[in-house]
Amino acid sequence: MTNRKVALITGVTGQDGAYLAELLLSRGYEVHGIKRRASSFNTQRVDHIYQDPHTPNARFVLHYGDLTDSTNLIRIIQEVQPTEIYNLAAQSHVQVSFETPEYTANADGIGTLRILEAIRILGLTKKTKFYQASTSELYGKVQEIPQTEKTPFYPRSPYAAAKMYAYWITVNYREAYGMFACNGILFNHESPLRGETFVTRKITRAAARISHGLEECLFLGNLNAQRDWGHAKEY
Repeated sequence: MTNRKVALITGVTGQDGAYLAELLLSRGYEVHGIKRRASSFNTQRVDHIYQDPHTPNARFVLHYGDLTDSTNLIRIIQEVQPTEIYNLAAQSHVQVSFETPEYTANADGIGTLRILEAIRILGLTKKTKFYQASTSELYGKVQEIPQTEKTPFYPRSPYAAAKMYAYWITVNYREAYGMFACNGILFNHESPLRGETFVTRKITRAAARISHGLEECLFLGNLNAQRDWGHAKEY
């Protein structure tokens, strides 16, 4: 019997993935992360904890992968044999999801199914715990304030609809196959690692650029939206 704790994080180069990797490493985990191939460096949030895979007993390892690639996900999960999988990867920009609805559905919705199927196909349903990062966008057209786990979903974007599929397929696999599979419904959470296309960083970045004469005007989207905000580390 082994107490080896191995985590696999999708979206490890994002805000949440970076903080989660730090936390799990501090708790003695071996951490593997999936990142997409890019022509420019995209690992700045995790560079401070990166270890070369050739380093003996490396505890933080990165793998190239994508939620739209089934065989890639199966190979990584088979190789890593994780005890826990955290699915944080997504096309997470609501407005962009209207411009790329098919890709958003493929990555955010079917991507979650691909991971769950990989766990099942590889016979890891009793070994591997699965966490799906869900979203308050599921509530969409709000039915009650404040929302609870029992509030009806009313998604109002392709992103939210894809995430709703991911939510329910996670529930379905838990009930159908006896897997440890759970959802976390996250509201907006911010930090210094927040992407610059999200509203908090968009505003602060524009303010800095305007003060230096590099920008004249800040354009925002829906000014009527209301959200509960927290800090990413607390989430």
